[in-house]
Amino acid sequence: MAADLSNDLFPAVRNPEGTRHINGRCLLRTQEGHRVVFVSGVILAQYAVDDHMAEAYVMVSLLEQGWADQNEVAQAFDCSTRTVRRHQRRFEEGGLAALDHRSGYPRGRRRLQGERTQWISRLKAEGHSNREIARRLGVSETAIRKLVRRIGWKEPQPETIPLPLKEAPPANPNLSALPSCPAAPASIDTDPSDRRGDRLLACLGLLDDAPPLFGSGTGLVRAGVLLALPALIQGGIFACAQKIYGSLGPSFYGLRTSLLTLLLMALWRIKRPEGLKEHSPAELGRVLGLDRAPEVKTLRRKLARLAACGRAAQFGRALAQHRVAMRGTMVGFLYIDGHVRVYHGHHRLPKTHVARMRLSLPATSDYWINDRVGDPLFVLTAEANAGLVKMLPSILEQVRGFVGPRRPTVVFDRGGYSPKLFQTILAANFDLLTYRKGRYPRIPKQRFKAYRTRIQGRTVTYVLADQEVRLLKGKLRLRQVTRLMENGHQTPILTSRRDLSPAPVAYWMFGRWRQENFFKYLREEYALDALAEYATVPDDPTREVPNPAWAAVNAQFQQAQAYLDRLQSEYGLEALGNREQQRPTMRGFKVAQGKLGQQIWSAMQRVERLEIKRAKVPKRVPVQTISEDPVVKLAPERKHLTNLLKMVAYQAESDLLRAVAPHYSRVDDEGRTLIQSALASAADIEVTVTELRVTLAPLSSAHRTRAIAALCEELNKSKAMFPGSQLRLHYAIRDAA
Repeated sequence: MAADLSNDLFPAVRNPEGTRHINGRCLLRTQEGHRVVFVSGVILAQYAVDDHMAEAYVMVSLLEQGWADQNEVAQAFDCSTRTVRRHQRRFEEGGLAALDHRSGYPRGRRRLQGERTQWISRLKAEGHSNREIARRLGVSETAIRKLVRRIGWKEPQPETIPLPLKEAPPANPNLSALPSCPAAPASIDTDPSDRRGDRLLACLGLLDDAPPLFGSGTGLVRAGVLLALPALIQGGIFACAQKIYGSLGPSFYGLRTSLLTLLLMALWRIKRPEGLKEHSPAELGRVLGLDRAPEVKTLRRKLARLAACGRAAQFGRALAQHRVAMRGTMVGFLYIDGHVRVYHGHHRLPKTHVARMRLSLPATSDYWINDRVGDPLFVLTAEANAGLVKMLPSILEQVRGFVGPRRPTVVFDRGGYSPKLFQTILAANFDLLTYRKGRYPRIPKQRFKAYRTRIQGRTVTYVLADQEVRLLKGKLRLRQVTRLMENGHQTPILTSRRDLSPAPVAYWMFGRWRQENFFKYLREEYALDALAEYATVPDDPTREVPNPAWAAVNAQFQQAQAYLDRLQSEYGLEALGNREQQRPTMRGFKVAQGKLGQQIWSAMQRVERLEIKRAKVPKRVPVQTISEDPVVKLAPERKHLTNLLKMVAYQAESDLLRAVAPHYSRVDDEGRTLIQSALASAADIEVTVTELRVTLAPLSSAHRTRAIAALCEELNKSKAMFPGSQLRLHYAIRDAA
């Protein structure tokens, strides 16, 4: 009786024939030439066994939606994980149509003949795609792609943005004459919270970027960041990105949307893509005109795809050209300085001195060029932490590319002090302004005079002495302006500018601290030093580094020299205290101090031997001779891209700050805090046929609210359009209740 009850309660259940488990929630069943995929008991897909494209799409769907991992899918469908990854890559690059791929050369297709290579080269030069050429010749696109690769055809690089140096700036250089953004096609969806139609188009490879689609709403979190859009559009980042990168391929989150998300993240102080985990994608998406903002993996994948293009340097030059064309009067003085990003990983990187820590640590050095008010203009990464003296010629060569024929004054600190470098700077049609380094004669106090001037709305007074100096044995003549401090300290400044009075020379030199403040602000507010990726790339193995063997011999030499100095000091002290009654002659003194004298002679001989030995050891050697590990450096491309995006976000903040300055008396002390509060505030969004109306919530006090209200009126004059749409932005702020 008990056995019968047990059989009834726990009957022997077997899966039907042709059933295969993918994992605990996914099931694959094959029957009568068809397959069905179940997820948690719900049918995900149904297709014929011989439909390879449908099967590949099922594999991709299981992975993309997180129902299974690569190993589980490969085991269930009797293929390798490499095949699964290949399906993913093809789907990302070409959509559903790209999954219909057969191995081998298709039957019935004609192969290309060698004499057609010239014709194909001509068609490529005319701008025809591989698909169009394949259609004309009646062959497959793969055959064209292989032949193009074999003949060494390279796509022409995008042209950089022309620099209209002689154009007059607009009447309001901060917020007028906005460039247009690349427009996206109209959305096929009607509900802003449901974008399945556009996502389907992206999956089919028919959409490169989702057009923004807004819905009206009140109290949208962080919607105040839309205040920065006119300044971002004016910065030209969307137009420059379109020229340099073109497109990310078929995607819902395309180039424009990805860049806009990264820029708004910087202004929201979401410092890394991983920080998106702490925010609702739906809430952020409503500000972007999407149903959901891109999440961590998606955004990192977009950054990786942009970095794979290798065009960050070209992108940076295009942005700099656009900025100079917009604010050309700001490049009369250019501040140049290096910023050291300390590295704490396990890879062996070159060390450099970190001034703020007073240590020598593994790091990467970036060199920033800022305009005369301290706003960033350009950035590049130094090879193996090269110093400012070595980097300045190449930096100035890059600068010449976007400042044109004008003669700016480059301002830098003592790290770039080198009279020979000064000659190079002057020969390159630049003026210089820097501190004097090394020994220099002090100037008598009677030669100093008080100078008072008013610059950039500020009245400054300095006690200065002005004179001409000669360097390199008279070959180089410069002007020296020396400041006398209240404590008597003298600070000498060297410049080639003889057209300025002494006070402006001192003012622009001491204005270099604007760049230091910029570095500090970006470290704290934008996580400037954060790693963008952990990948490394091979570095130059012939790069020379200090020789550890020379350092060891030099340490022995210095130790022996110190020992000799100590013995000689002791010998001199004995001579000073010698009593003439006991030892009236030098011979008697030497006899009495014979043991000490012998030690001195031995120490001198050891110093000579070590000096000869040190001379035979090279001071610097190739890094590959002293390291068994591969010579690598941090992959620079993705970090360069993130630096450029943070630079543009900071520029937008600065433009808003200048626009609000006439309406806020404490702008020097609290201006950026005010802008940051406005960008982080909630706002109401109302959508009309032609406008996107953004109404911000009032700020903490009435005078701050009035300042932002004046800023909104200024922004409305720009008549900016939301990127990718035809909706004109209109701003307002509610009065405090």
